[in-house]
Amino acid sequence: MRFLVLLLALFAFPVAAQYPAKPLRLIVPFAPGGSTDIFARLLAERAQGPLGQPVVVENRSGAAGNLGANEVAKGTPDGYTLLMATTGVMAINNSLYKNMTYDAAKDLEPVLFVASITNVLIVPPDFPAKNVNELIAMAKKEPGKLAFASSGAGASTHMSAELFKAMTGTDILHVPYKGSGQAMPDLMSGRVQMMFENAPGAVSHIKAGKLRALAQTGLKRSPAMPDVPTIDESGVKGYESLSWSGIAVAAGTPKPIIERLNKDLNAVLAAPEMRQKIEEQGAEVIGGSPEAFRKHVDAEREKWSRLIRTNNIVVN
Repeated sequence: MRFLVLLLALFAFPVAAQYPAKPLRLIVPFAPGGSTDIFARLLAERAQGPLGQPVVVENRSGAAGNLGANEVAKGTPDGYTLLMATTGVMAINNSLYKNMTYDAAKDLEPVLFVASITNVLIVPPDFPAKNVNELIAMAKKEPGKLAFASSGAGASTHMSAELFKAMTGTDILHVPYKGSGQAMPDLMSGRVQMMFENAPGAVSHIKAGKLRALAQTGLKRSPAMPDVPTIDESGVKGYESLSWSGIAVAAGTPKPIIERLNKDLNAVLAAPEMRQKIEEQGAEVIGGSPEAFRKHVDAEREKWSRLIRTNNIVVN
């Protein structure tokens, strides 16, 4: 066995030394326009410098990100097809969906933690509740009457609400959409009453007065929304639900290739202009080693799988 590992390492070395020798694909498992797509394009535009090859973004939306994630997980482990990985595809979906075609823990290898993204609890401008406590009171007065939109079952926009329900003892109806873009018109018109949207998709609507922010889902306020309190501050102590994005590749990708990707993409994230653009979206640049990203993914997988089991959350 030790001989086989050594042989594979020796075989991978000349391949990794020449890497990358052609353009790379960055698969975004969601439709264009959301935070995952925004960050992927910011990263891809700036990655050609250190990598020496173009990085082409391809949107492969469907099945709460599972279609795009499966394409990478089952692809050739050569470092030329990257996944813009998210909370859902890396830490939630395997516990939530019964018929999965990939196992994120076994089939995907974390490369780089790109950004941590706060979600925002948003409501229509004329919604009666002016804060989280008033919202909880409304929900408890008429269980099952209020509805929250999500960008799809298993997304952070869904699970943030499920965590909120579990911690507040409220009954709020889930209405999943095929992306945040489709949910927004119904939210603005009041057909659904709330949404835990990723900050990049919510900030512009809040500033335009089309939606109102009640709270943020992180433990600290985002610099992009300094006047919006956190849910923890609002009385639901210990509540935290952050969306996040990163880079992953197929399991079995040679370690030298993973290290090269991590080094060069960390350099992209470290640029002041890149950090500014991500922070303007209400997110925080993270970076770091593949091992640090794996540790984060493992912790998130445990957190969300426990919530799903304990509350018997199922996909309709």
